[in-house]
Amino acid sequence: MLILRDGDDAPESARGGAVAIGNFDGVHRGHKALIANVLGEARSRGAPAGVIIFEPHPSAFFRPDEPHFRLTPLPEKLRLLAGLGLDFVVVLDFNAALAGMSAQQFIEDILVARLGVTHVVIGYDFFFGRKRSGTAETMLEAGKAAGFTTSIVAQQAEDGEVFSSTAIRLHLAQGDVAGAARLLGHWWRVGGQVSEGNKLGRDLGFPTANVDLPAGTSLKHGIYAVRVMLGNGACHEAGDGEAKPFSVLAGVAYFGGRPSVDNGPARLEVFILDFEGDLYGQEIAVEFVGFVRGDMRFENLTAMTAQMAQDCDKAREILKSASPCRLADAQRDC
Repeated sequence: MLILRDGDDAPESARGGAVAIGNFDGVHRGHKALIANVLGEARSRGAPAGVIIFEPHPSAFFRPDEPHFRLTPLPEKLRLLAGLGLDFVVVLDFNAALAGMSAQQFIEDILVARLGVTHVVIGYDFFFGRKRSGTAETMLEAGKAAGFTTSIVAQQAEDGEVFSSTAIRLHLAQGDVAGAARLLGHWWRVGGQVSEGNKLGRDLGFPTANVDLPAGTSLKHGIYAVRVMLGNGACHEAGDGEAKPFSVLAGVAYFGGRPSVDNGPARLEVFILDFEGDLYGQEIAVEFVGFVRGDMRFENLTAMTAQMAQDCDKAREILKSASPCRLADAQRDC
């Protein structure tokens, strides 16, 4: 999958195609409906299929002092998009210049001049341009004048629940990672570099890999059954070239402020079951499969250690019964 950034000229292989536009935070089942549409339109025309995304998320640009819970930071978003069969992704810098661009300017400068699009796919609630002046109807009418067609995808839902990034964040805030996965179409995951902690877990017989997560991460504090990806391909920005190999291991993760130890800022600590090795400085990805229990305070380390052993047993049971690789319409190889 070709990745184009601001300043990159679009090669012929990325021009004249069908594109979907949006933030695609989570690349959830609603987003996948847009991508399925753009793939169908592109294939019927013998043209390339791509998406246009914005970085950083517009919410982070307009409200920089408010931590924003991003479901998929850019590398993870690109990894998911690459797995859906797209030919290219355009990553636009969401800055003052783009925020101040009129809807018509966006169409003329980016869609027509830069990409020469023949078809555009947007959601029913898509807004663009300065002060969100452009709507789905604006795109439809502008396309008629500029020579491209437009598909407007309706709201996507199942059993009365809408596929939306907001709904997914609410599930995660309640510890309902299975509910979040149902809307995503894949297990929610995070990644990062393993940092050195105070080694308390190692002293207790449960050595953990500590991963720093963004301040805005709004996941319920507690214990989770997880899958851990190790290797060069665990956390990488998808692009041209062959996929990188990685291992998938069973694990137990804690996210919280450690009320029994220091009651500090929330942190992610991951214990990999049946694993020995030094992970400091390595990149890992953690896939949340099930909720084990909420956070709690223990009177002493002996009680905490006993509970940790029970947590590992429960996590094994959850992982044993969970889908090994795919969930719903997920597009990921294990």
